[in-house]
Amino acid sequence: MVVKLLNIPNFYSTYYLLGLYKEYRLQFEADTRFIKFNNLPILIFQINGKIAVIDNDDPVGVVQELYEVCELYFVTNKLKNTASYNQKKVRSLFPHFPVNVIAIYIRVFGFELLRYLNLKELVRQIYIQWRRPYYKGVVFAKITDKFVFFSSNIWKKEPHANAIRAEFIRFCSKDPRISFEGGFVSRSDKNNLGFEDVVNKVVYSPKTFSRLSSKSLIALNNPAVCDAVSWRLADYLNQGLFVVSFPFKIELPKDFVDQQNIYFINSTEEYGKVLNTILIDTEFHEKISRNGKDYFDTYCTPRAQAKYIIEQLLKNN
Repeated sequence: MVVKLLNIPNFYSTYYLLGLYKEYRLQFEADTRFIKFNNLPILIFQINGKIAVIDNDDPVGVVQELYEVCELYFVTNKLKNTASYNQKKVRSLFPHFPVNVIAIYIRVFGFELLRYLNLKELVRQIYIQWRRPYYKGVVFAKITDKFVFFSSNIWKKEPHANAIRAEFIRFCSKDPRISFEGGFVSRSDKNNLGFEDVVNKVVYSPKTFSRLSSKSLIALNNPAVCDAVSWRLADYLNQGLFVVSFPFKIELPKDFVDQQNIYFINSTEEYGKVLNTILIDTEFHEKISRNGKDYFDTYCTPRAQAKYIIEQLLKNN
């Protein structure tokens, strides 16, 4: 089955580019209507005459211009109770994370990259992908070491998310039962918004971040910018980690089940309760970790998401 790509997305869409490439035959046919969407977090494609959009941007609403011309509009951040996302053709997607698909990127788009992107943009996209890890389906392995890793940026316009993460860093740093590594990354403008006590001098590359996260006894999933789902969630699930999360503000095609494949909390004051529980009840820790991994393997792999998208599109009338 041939999937025609109608624009050149940026690295935000690499996970879906990988899945579509693995499952179908990709052809790039630039559409003049969509040139202005090149190098943005949007992938536009066509199959059997039906146009679909995969929008990987922050939850700021659909691009109405694209919504009007497509058959279905898939979004990774379908914010709940938002009129723009409640439109009939909008569909939610499962968690994902950007990966290195440089070879596929060049193979699919070829010399058209130089035609539609300026050299500076192209070099930047390749560099960003080069720093990202390759996708690899991880085999589940039980984690027993009392090691926790967490590192994150300080977001100027997200005080609630900053506070959630800062309290997690403080809690893990002070608890003598675990070995903690990480902290906030200092802002480039040096304005760390009063979080100097939890700023770490080490800056971790995406590959190192993923490697250290894979060893963590507990993984915090916090709301990202504009209440988007964090990229790290899918990475955590793939690695079979015990994920503690604040409730989602976005819709998913298949919801998580609290204390079955994720552990939901509503306050930073619950960090201690969660850690106490998993240190005492290792079987509970393994159950949630393993079930979270099963959720990922069933719904979130690149192939699974590509098939979900195409099946939704073909059955839509």
